Amino acid sequence: MDANRKAWNEQQQRLQQMLTRLDDPAAAIDCFLRQHAMVHTAAISDEGLWSFEDEIWQGLTEADARRIPPNGEHSIAWTIWHIARIEDVTMNGLVSGGPQVFQADNWQERLNVTCHDTGNAMEADQVAALSAALDLAALRAYRLAVGRRTREIVRQLEAADLKRKPHPDRLRQVLADGTVPEAAREIVDYWSRRTIAGLLLMPATRHNFVHLNEALRLKHQRPRNAPERSNG
Repeated sequence: MDANRKAWNEQQQRLQQMLTRLDDPAAAIDCFLRQHAMVHTAAISDEGLWSFEDEIWQGLTEADARRIPPNGEHSIAWTIWHIARIEDVTMNGLVSGGPQVFQADNWQERLNVTCHDTGNAMEADQVAALSAALDLAALRAYRLAVGRRTREIVRQLEAADLKRKPHPDRLRQVLADGTVPEAAREIVDYWSRRTIAGLLLMPATRHNFVHLNEALRLKHQRPRNAPERSNG
């Protein structure tokens, strides 16, 4: 693991301690915002932090982004879709109780997709179809919009908010509207046991980091002699 990812992991352990103790909620939120910024594009923050997402996209061709390796499960495009949808659902649908970014801004059409769920429980052909269909520029814009909205939500949280759990009605809603498929309801069960502070750890920071590591492995599996042309 390189120095940036090692430092992120070490800081995540500190964030976990801060969000568990909650003796200084403001400091915990500041720490979260730094961790969160580094698993999004650098455009999300003006602090000049390392960006894991930008590292993934740097030098990546469109074909690389859409490619599912032999015997693999996901593409980089699917991975970015998945973490964006999970963050959107949990931070907006569960934490704030407002509409998801996806629902409010016509992202389904802009992304050129027919599905709206988180991607959990997708069959291989569905993952392939989504990977092929996604508008990659829109995908990057959607994830940035989700990240910015998360930061707005988290900056408004108070100590009492961090200690509560998501309202049961909000948990039921993400199953009822198909945002999380019934086949993946164990994810909603998991969220139901988390406090809001817990959701800031997983998925809003750690889940992103885990899947960006997956995307990095997929990037390094690029076939030999593949072109180095960037998609932007």
